[in-house]
Amino acid sequence: MKSFFQLTTIFLFSFLMYGCGSTSEEAYFPKPRGFHRIDLPNHEYSKEQFNKKDLKDYPYLFEVASNAVIIPDESFMSEPYWIEVRYPSLNAIIDISYKNLPNYDSLVGYINTSNTLTFKHDVRASAIDEYATKTEKGYSAVMYEIEGDVPSQFQFFVTDSTQHFFRAALYFPTSTQNDSLAPVIEHVKKDMLHMMNTLDWKK
Repeated sequence: MKSFFQLTTIFLFSFLMYGCGSTSEEAYFPKPRGFHRIDLPNHEYSKEQFNKKDLKDYPYLFEVASNAVIIPDESFMSEPYWIEVRYPSLNAIIDISYKNLPNYDSLVGYINTSNTLTFKHDVRASAIDEYATKTEKGYSAVMYEIEGDVPSQFQFFVTDSTQHFFRAALYFPTSTQNDSLAPVIEHVKKDMLHMMNTLDWKK
């Protein structure tokens, strides 16, 4: 009489052999790895942050998303009135630079510099779309949508052509691929469009 262990082994072996020989079952393929779910907040805006002491004397203001924080840019390259709009919950940063326009030549120079910075992404970008428009307050603006696995996916500049030049660029300080960040990119892009259309000069 066979031992219980021998009978169990024979049973398992027979079961496996039957499973391997069956053609009625579909082959199993592992599911592709999914992306983490991202809960996006509602779009709510205010200008209250520009009442803070360190931002009060800035020459511009705009409505910023309620889940974002404005921080003066303290990098070694920063200039007066440069800021970062940070989204702690989304790991996104909007870099903002500002230039006063002493003359027309300086406007041309800043536009050329802005184009150079944008088209540096051309090496990795699959497309760069450029749109010229007017903001709701009547200022000239140019937007850039950059497709592909690039560090900055949306940028714009706004100017009154006589005194002020304002530039904004979206960045994600992460190695996560842009296709998985697409919902966040679209969410922050909507905030940036609102920023652009509510932008005004204080002086």
